[in-house]
Parts: sequence; structure tokens; C-alpha cells
Amino acid sequence: MTDRFADLRQVASTLGVDAVALVPGPNFTRAMGQSFMSHERPFLVVIPVDGPPAAIVPNLELQSWSQIGFDGEVFDWRDQDGYSAAFTALARHFPLQSLAVEGQVMRVFVHHALTSALPGLRVIDGEAAISGLRTIKTADDIARLQTAIDLSERALARTLDQVRIGQTEKHIETLLVQALFAEGAEDLSFGPIVAAGDGSARPHAHARADYAVASGDALLFDFGGRAGGFAADITRTVFIGHASDRGQAVYETVLQANLAGQAIAAPGVTAHQIDDAVTGVLERSPFADRIRHKTGHGLGRDVHEAPQIMRGNHTAMQPGMVFTDEPGLYKIGDFGVRIEDDLLITETGCRSLTSFPRDLTIVGR
Repeated sequence: MTDRFADLRQVASTLGVDAVALVPGPNFTRAMGQSFMSHERPFLVVIPVDGPPAAIVPNLELQSWSQIGFDGEVFDWRDQDGYSAAFTALARHFPLQSLAVEGQVMRVFVHHALTSALPGLRVIDGEAAISGLRTIKTADDIARLQTAIDLSERALARTLDQVRIGQTEKHIETLLVQALFAEGAEDLSFGPIVAAGDGSARPHAHARADYAVASGDALLFDFGGRAGGFAADITRTVFIGHASDRGQAVYETVLQANLAGQAIAAPGVTAHQIDDAVTGVLERSPFADRIRHKTGHGLGRDVHEAPQIMRGNHTAMQPGMVFTDEPGLYKIGDFGVRIEDDLLITETGCRSLTSFPRDLTIVGR
């Protein structure tokens, strides 16, 4: 019988700890085959190097938990009683000396509950090793991700057809969100960025209810829908009515940088080399002072995961890795342009999972 936790047990062994602990999030969902909420109630699974796992489960989640076929001890607790007894029971069941946790996901109060129940417990941050299990995507992972990307691109096409001069950023954002769910998104990958004019110069802008798009504005969309637990992450920048000469020049520079990333990405090429090629195009342009960020990041169950596509990261690309290629140029008080594609490393090079047109586009005439 296949051990669903074999790779996590290997992580624990490699890290030299007794067990790995997961809390609700992408790694938890991958391991358990179902997502659960992360809220004020502690919820975790402990997977030892050898033997059955154990879990602390809020009582109100027990019915859902029973559906996943968990073969291990379960210590549940009720709101009116508190969770301390469940952690004490876990400590008796697993007198652990050391534990690897997800440093970017486990919350402090859960950590404190563990160390209170297990005085002297050595806790290490196993985030890189645990999340690293998701770095190489399976064929099923890629199929789910492609579904998320395809529906997201259809939603963008729907939205652009409806954009008109005088609409607010917030109104356009609403059109986009409605289109994502109409196309079959299970959820949003993240709160979408819809920013026009000077707002497009802020890489993580929020849509404004009091800014109406005007002729000549750059209009930036950074968004994605989820499908099968995987997140699309796409950015396109269009222009309203017309694009100025400077707007066209900035756009063409960003496009060439984006294409440089696609041209160099292949097995064995490092994240450093990809970023160097992409950012190098921007640095050699007349707009080098508008550079604000690295080239991209890994993509999968999380919107941002390993590998980070940046100078100094010498991780070599391997077939099955997926990352974003998203160069951008921004000038505060003026405008910004970003073009983002989701790239899959193949056996011979890379393939863009995104296919939405990259040519400069004018909308809202």
C-alpha cells in the first residue's frame, strides 16, 4: 500500500528530526487531498519518520476530516474546552524531541502550544524542504494549473471587451472578478490588481473607486483564478484609446525583456541567469531607472513559491518547474507596464502556459 506521507517522512529524516508538522495551507492540502481553513482554532498533522501520523482537529471539523481516510490518531477539541488538552494528549502519544515546521505558515500561538506541551522540544524551520516537495510539478499539477490559466485568460478577454473610457478602476475590477467566476474559477488566486494611469506605476496597487480611466492611460491587470487548488498569475498592460510614443517605447522594452526570459529558460539554467537576462534588457534601455523588482517567482498551489527568479539564486531549473516571467518598468506619478507569463520548464527548454496576446493592445476606444 502506498504511503501518502513517504516524502514528508524522508524530509524529517533528512533534516534529522523526529517528525514534520503541517498546518492548513498548500502543503497540508497536497498531503491530505483536501483543503481546510486556517483560523483561530489550532489544526495540525504530525508525521513521524516512522509509524502512523497523528492530528489535532477542531471538533467542528471532524465530519469533514472523516472523509479523507486519515490513518492515525486524532485528538479533537471543542471551543468551550480549549485546545490545551489536545496538545497534552498529542505529547503523550508522541514524546517528540525535535520537530520541523513550516516557518512561513505556522502561527506563533500554535508553536507555543506545542512547546508548552513538549518542554524542551527542538523546533526547526523546515519550510524550504517541506515546500520544496511541490517545486517539481506532476502532469496532474500542470493540467490543473493550465485549467486555471485558461479560464483566467478567457476572463481577461471578456473584461477587455467591456472596458470604456470613464469607467472607474473599481468598476473594471468588478467586471474582471465576475468574469473569472463566470469562466469557472473556484476562487481568486489573490485580490486582483487593476490599476490605470499613475496607479499602474505602483506594482501592488489597489483599484480606486474614484479614478476613471482616461484616454492615453496604461491599464494594468495582475490577476488569476484558481482551479483544482492551483493558482494562475497573469499580468497584461493595455492602453486606453491610444498609447503615447513613450508608452509604446516602455511597453516594447518590457516585452523584449519578457521574451528574453522565455528564450533562455531551460533545464540547467539558473534562476540567476534568467533574471540577469531579463533585467539586463531593462538595464540597457533608456528606462533603467524604472526597474522595481526581480523577474519572477515559482507558481503552483501558492501564488508565490520556490524558485525565486532573481540574481543571487543559483538554483538550476529542472523539468516540471513553473515560474512567472514578469518584468516591469514603473515611474511614480507617470505610469507602469508589466507583462507576466507562466512558464513551464520542459525537457528541452520551456513552454509558456499563458497564451494571451502580448502585442501592445488599445482598448476602450
